[in-house]
Amino acid sequence: MATIMIVDDSKTVRNYHGAILKSMGLDIVEAENGMEALEKTLDAGIDLYLVDVNMPIMDGYSFISELRKQRNNKFVPVIMVTTQAKEEDIVNAYKVGANLFETKPVKPEQLQAYIDILVKS
Repeated sequence: MATIMIVDDSKTVRNYHGAILKSMGLDIVEAENGMEALEKTLDAGIDLYLVDVNMPIMDGYSFISELRKQRNNKFVPVIMVTTQAKEEDIVNAYKVGANLFETKPVKPEQLQAYIDILVKS
């Protein structure tokens, strides 16, 4: 079973994405910011990350940048999920290593399609 980490400072967003992912039979790990997420990557084999941009302590761009420096997370898929939708936000997400960029709220069927493509069963 795949494990997805949801990195978002909003409990509501974590609950929303978590409910969708659990309904797909996936395990989830939650983190409120990039620093907490980095700490949790050491203990868990994460198959995909859903990452917000704006968070306290460490934002999504910094988190992905740091994540990509870790040998075991260099190629783990990352979907940037945010309310930020300007061209520069999208470009910055891809520059730091995101695989996909999506605006909130993500429709369940869209998230399912991304999981099917990015996470090997």
